[in-house]
Amino acid sequence: MSTFSPDVVSAILNHMNGDHTDDNLLIVRAFANPAATAAVMTGFDGSVATWDATAAGVTSEVRIAWPAGPITERGEVRREVVALYDAACTRLGVEPRPH
Repeated sequence: MSTFSPDVVSAILNHMNGDHTDDNLLIVRAFANPAATAAVMTGFDGSVATWDATAAGVTSEVRIAWPAGPITERGEVRREVVALYDAACTRLGVEPRPH
């Protein structure tokens, strides 16, 4: 399993939780918990991304594998998050915005 430096993880989490809160929730609803009302990305490694998802007042950890399989490079994180977002839109019948 690949790990990323703390600086890379922090930068990506800040971006996802600052600029893409709706995307986090959409991904969690599509792949883990359709009843989720909130989702915060809490980490990732070469195999999965992790969110804290809240539904009915209960928060639980959600782990979702990268669509293309294991990754090792920072740029691949963006590619895989975009792939998760696009697949979530398809699964939930939501029109994706352009990237």
